[in-house]
Amino acid sequence: MVKRSKRYQTAVKDIDLEKAYDLTEAIQILKNAPPAKFDESVEIALKTGIDPKQSDQQVRGTVILPHGTGKEVRIVVLAKAEKAKEAIEAGCFEAGSDELVEKIKGGWIDFDVVVATPDMMREVGRLGKILGPRGLMPTPKAGTVTPDVAKAIADLKEGRIEFRTDKGAAINNMIGKISFKAEHIAENVIALLQAIVRSKPLSAKGQYLQSCTISTTMGIGLKVSTGSMGL
Repeated sequence: MVKRSKRYQTAVKDIDLEKAYDLTEAIQILKNAPPAKFDESVEIALKTGIDPKQSDQQVRGTVILPHGTGKEVRIVVLAKAEKAKEAIEAGCFEAGSDELVEKIKGGWIDFDVVVATPDMMREVGRLGKILGPRGLMPTPKAGTVTPDVAKAIADLKEGRIEFRTDKGAAINNMIGKISFKAEHIAENVIALLQAIVRSKPLSAKGQYLQSCTISTTMGIGLKVSTGSMGL
């Protein structure tokens, strides 16, 4: 039998974990729950109705959350000469070409996002075994392969996130911090889900959005009715 903490037991008191709550109500329940000793992340787990085995049914895209994620993003830019200088001036964590590729090959992965210019993709390919499993490989679709590194950095700092389905047809994303205003959390959630709806594959059959759960890092997960968001 799983032993639950007093904090968890207090959090679930008078809560129906099987109920699909209105988004506003679910957020308020999470905000009223016993707090952790740090500013917890708020996360969304969405189950889609796609067939993950079909290559034409993969869901992937980006969206700028209107209120950001509340997390400082460490951005590394793989670029040469002037583009590397441009990236540094735009506020990236570190930028460079061959020497930075070698540093990452040597095991350095102290960053959250990798942006690369198109002329660096041959060198970036050598990092596939390191970046790929961590979901850090830059791609044009995610906006992380681009000649306009300054804009990519600005978008990421503003709150651009990438979403994509996993092998179980689910999408999981951080969409803010529990310290955010309730309406800001709700606006971030709706922005993400609207982007996911716009990315629905043409070949997907049946119900596209099957279930949605909102939770905090150390807290409970609550089912949310997608109908309450007008989706």
